[in-house]
Amino acid sequence: MVASSWPSLDELDAVRNKVADMSGADVRDVRVVVSPYRICPLGAHIDHQGGTVTAMTINMGILLGFVPSLDAQVILRSGQLHGEVKFRVDEVQHPKKIPEEPDWACYPRGALYALQSKGHHLTKGITGFICGSEEHSSGLSSSAAVGIAYLLALETANCKIIGPEDNIELDRLIENEYLHLKNGILDQSAILLSKYGYLTWMDCKTRKYDIANFSELQKCQQSEGQETYKILLAFSGLKEPLMRNSGYNTRVSECREAAETLLDASGNGSLEPLLCNVDPDSFEAHKSILKPNLAKRALHYFSENKRVKEGLKAWASGNLDDFGKLISASGLSSIENYECGCKEMIDLYEILLKAPGVFGARFSGAGFRGCCLALVDADLTDKAAAFVKQEYQKVQPELASKLPQDRLVLICEPGDSAHVI
Repeated sequence: MVASSWPSLDELDAVRNKVADMSGADVRDVRVVVSPYRICPLGAHIDHQGGTVTAMTINMGILLGFVPSLDAQVILRSGQLHGEVKFRVDEVQHPKKIPEEPDWACYPRGALYALQSKGHHLTKGITGFICGSEEHSSGLSSSAAVGIAYLLALETANCKIIGPEDNIELDRLIENEYLHLKNGILDQSAILLSKYGYLTWMDCKTRKYDIANFSELQKCQQSEGQETYKILLAFSGLKEPLMRNSGYNTRVSECREAAETLLDASGNGSLEPLLCNVDPDSFEAHKSILKPNLAKRALHYFSENKRVKEGLKAWASGNLDDFGKLISASGLSSIENYECGCKEMIDLYEILLKAPGVFGARFSGAGFRGCCLALVDADLTDKAAAFVKQEYQKVQPELASKLPQDRLVLICEPGDSAHVI
């Protein structure tokens, strides 16, 4: 099977040259962390409840070039964000923002905080330059990609060998403890565990994971360069960091409240209030006692968990039509039951459902802002992209006009896992 097309040699060279200019190091000594963005075809908003989720990375993401410092000093610059970040790895980090620093300093400091929390003593800092693909990341889990990039760079500079499973937990600490987000482990798991051309799945309760094989026919076609599908990303023009959106944490709290009510009603009130601890039959038996909004959150969880199981079977058989229908059903449940999204995002979702060659579509990421994704027949991607651009400009002309036309819709391919070059 062919490898991911990203990053290109030109992209790698550009990052290496930036770091060499910053540090005075030989360009040949610059290492680069490749940390891809991810999409979640099925398993929306159930990772924090211990559900089963699916994901794959794409050929876009974060590049972090770095060289180890001679001492504990960290010096960082960004290709997209302003300012320079400086701190030392021998400074004890606490989960709070340093007010005089640029906003993006929270991620490298958060990575250091996570490593320190797990007892990893660092002596060497890094001089690094970070940049993102296409200047677009909203809805693609750029936060997890960035956090993982800093973890891998600091670990490499300090000769720390830390496996994917442990790095999943370290990035969870960045998100949950340092940034105070209540998200689960889907994003970092996808970025660290995915394999090109496969569908990663994870049981977020047990943390058991595997990669789902595509059908033999589809794998043969891919190995011969005959792509069967591509990933279309359509951007709404709305961007907002997840840590500034209260809607996400509110939904997580509602899911836990629903779980607590259902567990109490079924005589299992001693269990942790997560929907994965509620038997589906207990949900059916006691759902009438839930407040309407809590009933919707629980319905999304149980129906989405079922869609994931059906989707894995469809993927293994190479049935992209059925797989796509499940993606679209996930999108509809996110709107009606999880109640995320907004008019602009729903407009985009509905346009994608009508686009030629689209197997299925849904919101990407948290779904409150950002982009929608679609799985598209590889032979019809250009037609689908043109259709989405045209129709979105009709219904949201102001937002569409703010986006460069070549970035309103992006066509991607599957990616690989995060690694250091």
